[in-house]
Amino acid sequence: MFDIGFPELLLVAIVGLLVIGPNRLPEALRTLGLWLGRMRRSFNTVKAEIEKEVGMDEVRRQLHNEAVLDEMKRIEREVKDTGKAARIDPPPQPQSQADPPSKVNDD
Repeated sequence: MFDIGFPELLLVAIVGLLVIGPNRLPEALRTLGLWLGRMRRSFNTVKAEIEKEVGMDEVRRQLHNEAVLDEMKRIEREVKDTGKAARIDPPPQPQSQADPPSKVNDD
């Protein structure tokens, strides 16, 4: 993320020593460390909440999709059952009393 090497850190330490002074520098670094720790914890907490919310959204979406599929299956079953109940057998074909014409072999 940040490209800070040892020379940059050494420069910051020297400037801090000159500006703050040797007596207050340890206290200032301790305070800076506390603030950085608080910010890091806050950032991690927000990050965890966002990931949890995204996961919950995914679960909600999956549950909704499952509910929709279940509803579709239920409707499909109802339609099939209604179709079976409404199905009417075709009327029987009337059988004629006369024998069907037979083929005549002309040999």
